Amino acid sequence: MSPARELTRRSVLTGMVLGAILTPCNVYSGLKIGWSFNMSIVAALLSYGFWNLAMAPLGARRWGLLENNINQTTASSAASIISGGLVAPIPALALLTGQTLPLQWLIVWVAVVSLLGVSVAVSMRRQLLVVEQLTFPAGVATAETVQQIYARGAEAAARVRMLVAALMVSGAVKLVETFSGWIRAWPLPFQLSGSGAMAGRTLGGGQLGFALDPSLLLVGFGAIIGLRAGLSLLIGAVLAWAVIAPVLLARQAVVLPAQDAAFWYPALVEWLLWPGVALMVSASLTAFGLAIWSRRRTPNQTAASRSAVDQPISRQAFWLAFAATLLLAVVAQVALFDIAIWVAVLAVLLAYALAVVAARVVGETGIPPIGALGKVSQLSFGVLAPANLTANLMTANVAGGAAGQCADLLNDLKTGHLVGATPRLQVTAQLFGILTGSVVGSLAYLALIPDPKAMLITAEWPAPAVVTWKAVAEVLSGGLSAVPDGALPAMGLAAALGVLLAIMRAMGPAVLSRLAPSAPAAGLAFVIPASNSISLFLGSMAAAVATAIAPAWSARFVIVLAAGLVAGESLVGVLVAFMRLAGAAG
Repeated sequence: MSPARELTRRSVLTGMVLGAILTPCNVYSGLKIGWSFNMSIVAALLSYGFWNLAMAPLGARRWGLLENNINQTTASSAASIISGGLVAPIPALALLTGQTLPLQWLIVWVAVVSLLGVSVAVSMRRQLLVVEQLTFPAGVATAETVQQIYARGAEAAARVRMLVAALMVSGAVKLVETFSGWIRAWPLPFQLSGSGAMAGRTLGGGQLGFALDPSLLLVGFGAIIGLRAGLSLLIGAVLAWAVIAPVLLARQAVVLPAQDAAFWYPALVEWLLWPGVALMVSASLTAFGLAIWSRRRTPNQTAASRSAVDQPISRQAFWLAFAATLLLAVVAQVALFDIAIWVAVLAVLLAYALAVVAARVVGETGIPPIGALGKVSQLSFGVLAPANLTANLMTANVAGGAAGQCADLLNDLKTGHLVGATPRLQVTAQLFGILTGSVVGSLAYLALIPDPKAMLITAEWPAPAVVTWKAVAEVLSGGLSAVPDGALPAMGLAAALGVLLAIMRAMGPAVLSRLAPSAPAAGLAFVIPASNSISLFLGSMAAAVATAIAPAWSARFVIVLAAGLVAGESLVGVLVAFMRLAGAAG
């Protein structure tokens, strides 16, 4: 197929329309649970169904596989725009300083930080996809889904029916949970005896976050990431919330705001996020360093793997684009938030390094650790620019936005690599998606949360990502010395463990490499509620059991079913929020 049949007007416009529909889903889920979803499979299936139905009445030509790849790249890019700050640093800034960007400048800001991520992804593509051949689970799942539906037309119809059925079930559960209260989280019935300052008290599983969450969205996520990542999340959750958290309470390293609080996550995560971040970052950087070392030891193999299609753009064009995005990001920081120029430049350079870490984590687990990596940036600028809350949040926002779009584009480029697409055209499609997502995502955020101080960190909008970013900014307003007591030694131990696990996976015996937990996934469990990790594990276990019992059925439907569970809850959640907003306005 010629390039003209890849990047067509209808492929880009279809992706922009679907992106505009799916972006509010991620804004909703990001504010609700701190998570977002790669919408590539949903976009690919919906576009296939629409254009097949439109062929006869509209006289449309066949909707080609590579056109669909451009469509899913555009749509997923739009939906991932929340990494530009819409569900974490931007609302955290509003809570701490009262500053809320008007619509036009909010659009500009999220677009600029997202463009930086595109330049990072372009520079990392060949190393991660061609040389190291990282998995990138979401990209592989999209490629397999698209290839199978084009190989068998009837298969597409069956997959679309499964997607719609899962979407309706998940949406119905969300409706019942929202309006009836019949479905609610069920705390796991275990207790731990308190010691030290908590002597004489029992620590309930529900207070520590161990509960069965009714969210089918999380179960869907778990089915996508796989059993190894799911088990690693469960191990990390048990270590963080059942082992370390009680010790912190006993030693009064963490003081609860109210002893009768039903849920202790907001207080405990302010301490636990530090070793969690150290585990993720050390493992990712070690794995990347080992990969570079291995590449240098095998130059002939690396050279043989090169081809003209490996590089989306020329080296000269890349450096021009990178310089332009760097300049835009610096100007935006200075103009919108009055950040010092030298601090803004350092923020962009740090963003590049952290985007590399995010790319590796996503390549292994499928989970973008945007919030956790933002904490590394917050810590850095807590030292460089102490007592400046705005600089702390928005420089970290640059890192988070770059990491999010970098991870999304690499997932899409993985799909393109497997289906034989042209990387340069996918990068172009990503830019159209960023434009769409910046506009629609900003509109959705301002519509859903018109009053951040009154609406966020409530039962309706828990906003765990906002809680974390806000807490870290407050802690670091006093510089590095304000890191919680005992957290620095814990970070050192976690970092050493991350290095060890990365070395085991890269250089250990095959059996040890298979059995070693995923350090990025285990570290992530330190910064999300234990109930989230449990639901993710259950989803991964269900997918593994289904694969063992019915491998042929699972290969056809597990990923599609999971995508429907995620999309259904998200769509209904956004609809309910807009209905309530309209009712309040009326």
